[in-house]
Amino acid sequence: MKEELNVSINEIFHSIQGEAKNSGKPTVFIRTAGCPFRCTYCDTEYAFTEGKQVKISEIISKVKSYDTNYVTVTGGEPLAQTNIKVLLTTLLENLFKVSLETSGLVDICDVPQGVEIVMDIKTPSSKENDKNIKSNLSLIKNNDVLKFVIGNKSDYEWSKKYIIENNLTLFKNIYFSPVHENLELSEIADWILRDRLNVTLQLQLHKYIWGNERGR
Repeated sequence: MKEELNVSINEIFHSIQGEAKNSGKPTVFIRTAGCPFRCTYCDTEYAFTEGKQVKISEIISKVKSYDTNYVTVTGGEPLAQTNIKVLLTTLLENLFKVSLETSGLVDICDVPQGVEIVMDIKTPSSKENDKNIKSNLSLIKNNDVLKFVIGNKSDYEWSKKYIIENNLTLFKNIYFSPVHENLELSEIADWILRDRLNVTLQLQLHKYIWGNERGR
């Protein structure tokens, strides 16, 4: 029975979605444990090693207890989990609106179609950008999201070039997310306006509410 399969979980918590299309909505976050990558700007390093095996049936029960339709599976890197597809499918079967926060460094071909993918294209300041899988771009659906975490002006220029080179200028769901407290918002806003970029400037809303408090 698939309900008896386990997923390594770091934490499950109820919060306000701080990013992308559902920003501001009450959301249950399922944070998986473990990640094969080491981005320099990672703000959840505790998830690399802190986790326990939890039955999928128990995860679903916990999510239901918060009485919200929105669920985000995040990490770590969720797609590094053996049974993550089963968890995602089970969430969809229970009629949740499911988003998956994943890097652009793992193949997304097995992600169930009903899941909204929020894919983080790694910029140079992450030190992992050479691992971006460009073939993932052909699998992105119209309702999915591409996110670029911008740490400095070089990241911004790199991201702008990446969008043009990969024919993404007309894709409507591109978000530029400045590294919290690294860039002045007015700076990146001015760059976007100057270059007439078809992107959305994104704040990490939860950090403006609670700071870097864990489980938020």
